[in-house]
Amino acid sequence: MHIELPEKRYYGIGEVAKAFSVNTSLIRFWEKEFDVLQPKKNAKGNRKFTPQDIKNLQLIYHLVKERGFTLEGAKTHLKEEKLKSLSTFDIISKLEGIKAELIKIKNQL
Repeated sequence: MHIELPEKRYYGIGEVAKAFSVNTSLIRFWEKEFDVLQPKKNAKGNRKFTPQDIKNLQLIYHLVKERGFTLEGAKTHLKEEKLKSLSTFDIISKLEGIKAELIKIKNQL
């Protein structure tokens, strides 16, 4: 899944949920379930996600929604095969980005 987010230091939970086309409650649930997600919280409790959190969310989304892993399966996969799954996921995300750019160019012709 290729997401379109502007280059920023921190993203609000609404921006992140809109980019992934999911509810904010799912993002909050994944934050509780997965230890790799650690968004910053301000005094009011608003969550601010860093670009690293966005990468982790993309990997979790890929495992759970696209590949059909259960939450427990995704947790164990992240713990045991993190480096292997990260490199595979990076390749997939780069190819999806290239595909999106090519589709944009095709539509402009």
